Amino acid sequence: MRLIRLTITLALLSTSAMAQPFAADPTATASPSAILPLWPNGARGSERRRTESEIVENSYVRNVQNPSLTLFRPDPRHANGAAIIVIPGGGHRMLVRVNEGDVPARALNRFGVTAFVLDYRLAREAGSTYTIEGDAAADARRAVRWVRAHAADYGIDPHRIGVMGFSAGGELVSLIADNPGPALSPSDAVDRISARPDFQILIYPGPLGIPGKAVAGGPPAFIAAGSLDQCCAVPAITLYQQLRAAGVPAELHMYADTDHGFNLAMHSERISIEHWPDHLADWLSDEGWLIPHAPLH
Repeated sequence: MRLIRLTITLALLSTSAMAQPFAADPTATASPSAILPLWPNGARGSERRRTESEIVENSYVRNVQNPSLTLFRPDPRHANGAAIIVIPGGGHRMLVRVNEGDVPARALNRFGVTAFVLDYRLAREAGSTYTIEGDAAADARRAVRWVRAHAADYGIDPHRIGVMGFSAGGELVSLIADNPGPALSPSDAVDRISARPDFQILIYPGPLGIPGKAVAGGPPAFIAAGSLDQCCAVPAITLYQQLRAAGVPAELHMYADTDHGFNLAMHSERISIEHWPDHLADWLSDEGWLIPHAPLH
């Protein structure tokens, strides 16, 4: 059986009368354009289980045996060639697939960004034999390689591919953006392509992979977290300070009286939290990631 997917009606509440350019369209649905396996015959070590279906419970996903990307295309009238791979959190036990995957992907579409949501193998799920550094991070690296290899197919600039991770997904972002990759024996042409993203977005990232071991010359970063977050406030600050010291362009937003898991401000009435996606949009624009640099076709 192929992967089970839900069609979720998005309903983002606004606490401000001002227009929110980054907020998801309340009438939109998270119907994916396509589901794209990262490996033609399954990931290394998971080949025999690649036909198993993912399990979806209350919009949370587990039993990921065949890592994949779900494609969310922007309106072609304003697609700009940038791409962002969204990596949901969930403590490596499950994927918070809607609030930290599909909803951010649809929001990014409104800025002309082609978004891909990554379903990666879960190292802390009951009975799992996977590891975070060995398998989940391999899925994230393969996702960057895969999007770069297929950039022309989706009108993407291969030099404007970023990764965006929430919580445990932020750990994977840091592992592939700010740390050296392991030695790899290529299994196909995709494996020969660079797995380092062009820019990184970490939203309340977990501590794994921070401090980074290879931040020099690393990708520019946007980092956001809540000041009350016992898990992830310190890693966010630590990575920002490390990138700043290494001369890597980085922007940090710490939100007062805010704890973990604020995603796209769906559960908060704080205006500052409601506007964090707008700050991200400003950063993407200021850094030039939303500006086409060359013909895309």
